Amino acid sequence: MSLKMITLDDQKVVCQNGESVLDALLREHIDIPHACKEGACQSCMARSLNGAPPALAQKGLKDVLQHQNYFLACQCYPQQDMTISITPPADFFTEATVIAKELLNPETLLLTVKTKQQLDYFAGQFVNLKRYDGLVRSYSIANSRIHADKMTFHIRRLAGGHFSQWAHHELNIGDTLSISDPQGLCYYLPNNPTQNMLLIGTGSGLAPLAGIISEALHHGHSGEIHLYHGSREIDGLYWIEEMQQLAQEYPNFHYTACVSRGDAPQGVAQGRANDVAMTMLPSLKNWRVYLCGHPDMVADSKRQAYLQGASFQDIYSDAFHVASATLD
Repeated sequence: MSLKMITLDDQKVVCQNGESVLDALLREHIDIPHACKEGACQSCMARSLNGAPPALAQKGLKDVLQHQNYFLACQCYPQQDMTISITPPADFFTEATVIAKELLNPETLLLTVKTKQQLDYFAGQFVNLKRYDGLVRSYSIANSRIHADKMTFHIRRLAGGHFSQWAHHELNIGDTLSISDPQGLCYYLPNNPTQNMLLIGTGSGLAPLAGIISEALHHGHSGEIHLYHGSREIDGLYWIEEMQQLAQEYPNFHYTACVSRGDAPQGVAQGRANDVAMTMLPSLKNWRVYLCGHPDMVADSKRQAYLQGASFQDIYSDAFHVASATLD
């Protein structure tokens, strides 16, 4: 077996026969995060930039990580020369033009942009939006990847939110902003079309979930798909009729709107979305779970989903960290 060359940034290391990528790097005094050296802690995770790594080096990683060619350096015995990265690539920004603005509810804006060049993204990922003065905020992609040069975002107006207030009141159709490469691991892959799926979102957390649902239905996902969308009051919800219509079109899609304060109108569940979901679906064994919204809701739901049978490998989340957020 011939020796393999490992390239990390501007450093090149020869990996000896029977030597892992981690051991080769450490031998040359290139310090990368590591701990157990047995593939359990996953602290030595890296990404192959020139093709798929050996399958054994991806054992135990989430499918979305495997899909993006991440691997464990301690378990990787290269079969070819490898170019790898242990840090996220620098953000690449492209120009995008605003082509539509629409209020979904009094506080949430549906913003649609057309990018100058197509971006390779997956429904549920997020991007950084940058305005003319360099101010940057992260927003989830709300549409499926069918439209590679068009993206939609749900921008919730926050008190004192410099970007969100600007987007609501000053950003106009025809204006341009910069958009980064897509990021994040909370997205749909059509690798298990019969698996049941639970999606829980609060507020504008519906954005990535809507994209995931659209992507799943586009690929003919046949497992049951349950969406629970919650807000404090009914005015915080949106797309109720659209989700209800989607449930009529697809028998395996089920939608429940939830409000946690005041009386719930007919057809809307009373209580927090995660509490309602966990009560209605007490067994989540072999289910895939997507959680998007307030960090406390996401953390609580992760624990509860695991206790109700979901594997940690099948729980995907995107917590929306904002200074003025309150738990829905």
